[in-house]
Amino acid sequence: MKIDSHALQPEAGGHDAHDSAVHDSAAHGSLSSYLIGFGLSVVLTAIPFWLVMSGALGSKQLTALVVMLFAAVQIVVHMIYFLHMNTRSENGWTMMALIFTIIMVVIALTGSLWVMHNLTVNMMPVHDMSGMR
Repeated sequence: MKIDSHALQPEAGGHDAHDSAVHDSAAHGSLSSYLIGFGLSVVLTAIPFWLVMSGALGSKQLTALVVMLFAAVQIVVHMIYFLHMNTRSENGWTMMALIFTIIMVVIALTGSLWVMHNLTVNMMPVHDMSGMR
């Protein structure tokens, strides 16, 4: 077996690839930013849960719309606080990534609503079994 001695040499500047990866990851986020993201995620999950369980809005359609809006906001929170995307293009927040995310959200939300609507419409009717002997 031949060992490539060039792969073992440090990069220019005296740092090897591991050191530069460690220094780059420090710019991704701090404990406080992760805790802010976690707190926002919990709140953005608890409010729709409360809205559905309490029936506070009264209308099922309005409740579904509000839950979808909270879901969209939560996706943005995850992209910013956990995926570390921001407006600087060198960190990955490009127009293509934003367009792809929007398309995926629209597909997931409309597909889920379509499936749930079809399940509701195509349910078997409930028969009154009390008249049978």
